[in-house]
Amino acid sequence: MTLKKVLSVVGDYALMSLGTLIYCLAWESFMIPNGIASGGLTGACTILQFATGIPVSYSYIISNVILLGIGFLMMGNAFGFRTIWCILLSTVLFQFLPQFPVLQSIPGQPLYVSERILVPIIGGLVEAVGIALIFYRGGSTGGTDIIALILNKFWPVSPGKVFLYIDIFIIATVLLIPGKTLQDMLYGYLAMLSFSFAIDYFLLGSKTSVQVLIFSREYEKIADTINHDMDRGVTALKSVGWYSQQDMRVLLIVVRKTQLPELTRIVKEIDKKAFVSVSPANSVYGEGFEEIKVGPGGLRRRKLGSINQ
Repeated sequence: MTLKKVLSVVGDYALMSLGTLIYCLAWESFMIPNGIASGGLTGACTILQFATGIPVSYSYIISNVILLGIGFLMMGNAFGFRTIWCILLSTVLFQFLPQFPVLQSIPGQPLYVSERILVPIIGGLVEAVGIALIFYRGGSTGGTDIIALILNKFWPVSPGKVFLYIDIFIIATVLLIPGKTLQDMLYGYLAMLSFSFAIDYFLLGSKTSVQVLIFSREYEKIADTINHDMDRGVTALKSVGWYSQQDMRVLLIVVRKTQLPELTRIVKEIDKKAFVSVSPANSVYGEGFEEIKVGPGGLRRRKLGSINQ
């Protein structure tokens, strides 16, 4: 492995670690100290803590270990070390952060918010920032992500619907805890909506693809590098430069929008004079993108791949 690749991997893990810290702060700074539980596995563990006093860190790691075990049995090697790293780091942070009251949004502390209705909104936004950083670098916090991936493998149900149904159920269970009211449940739904809108905004580009045309005399080297470093297919189209009347090849590549910076970096390093044209590409089907899946409700799409590459 070259030094450049090592630094790239180190950078990925550094950003994932930062995202995990922000994600855990959203819960330990805003949600949990104010008695609010949103969706996801962390929400379920938070409700369990409210009901029994069992710390989130304990139930979080146990639940994820069980889910990962089931995932490995049913999906094979679908969960990379990045997911495991984020789960382990989250567990440590959920245990470590509560020891610092200064980080909690409670009276007398710097992060205190007097209007309680703003707390779930802020918590959802902060959580979305953390999750976006993790997703950008191919990581995942596990939990309901694993459940959605398993269900999507065997049934034509979109991950988005799985998340929605699970979150609605988890947040509603807060009413089973003595002392909790409808207001607590509504705050949980408010946090869920805040997170959903924010994460869609941050990750909108990651769910779209672009079609890239590259004009360069170094097309062979560029194509080989893209194949090797990005694991993406490249099509070389015959072309003629009308001014020079020279035969050339135009490279056609379809990539996720989040891969565009890496692609342009490769082109720039090889040929600074290359001409690159980028166009949006909607509904891309095929290996590495999406696949038409037939189910009881008709044709549906599902994502290929795993929680992280």
